[in-house]
Amino acid sequence: MCPVFCCRYKNLQYAQKVVIMRAYFIKRYIMLVKKDIVVFDFDGTLSAGDTNIEFAKYCARHSLRPWIFMPVIAVATVGKLINPGGTWWRETMRRFMTPNMVKKFAPGFIRQHKMERFGWAKDQVAAERAAGRTVVLISASPDYLLPALVRDIKFDAVICSRMDKDKPWKYDFLCWGPNKVYALDAWARDNKYIPRVVRSYSDSRADMPMMEIAGERVWVDRNTGLRKASC
Repeated sequence: MCPVFCCRYKNLQYAQKVVIMRAYFIKRYIMLVKKDIVVFDFDGTLSAGDTNIEFAKYCARHSLRPWIFMPVIAVATVGKLINPGGTWWRETMRRFMTPNMVKKFAPGFIRQHKMERFGWAKDQVAAERAAGRTVVLISASPDYLLPALVRDIKFDAVICSRMDKDKPWKYDFLCWGPNKVYALDAWARDNKYIPRVVRSYSDSRADMPMMEIAGERVWVDRNTGLRKASC
């Protein structure tokens, strides 16, 4: 091969690589949009009680099936003490749950549980959005309950635990603890955002990973709904 042609060929290959790398850089970084984000937890922060526990109680008031599983639930309670962040005990506690129970009982529970929301919740979300911030709800509550529970609150995104459709007691993804940060990051990447978490609201130390990435942390009393402190 002619040395001149070879040199030009190599230069062409190099130029093509530069173009490809530049296109990747533009797509990956320059096209991303910076966003001011405000993050809310749900259970104990915007609403009294724990959605999963309250739904289990609701099912027990309307069906005998949860009572049959009481020995299994008792064992799972011990597992919670040993490993609070685990999925095994969570799934075991809800092993009585069937798709038919979700379909039958979820609508009535949702109407009832909406009444447990703290009075300031809706207005605060509206105020954050009015200030130009993107408001995201991140909760361990299941996907067959949470979106419907907050449908009348104008969140920009609702991120929650994803459950197996055929086995609603089984997690595809548990949105709890550090997983909330991973889920927020995945949501931001999917939407081509560079997130800056301005403020996080929570009632639980389990949300420290989410709170630590925020410029301001707002702690809420889970019993009263009162905001305890900002830092």
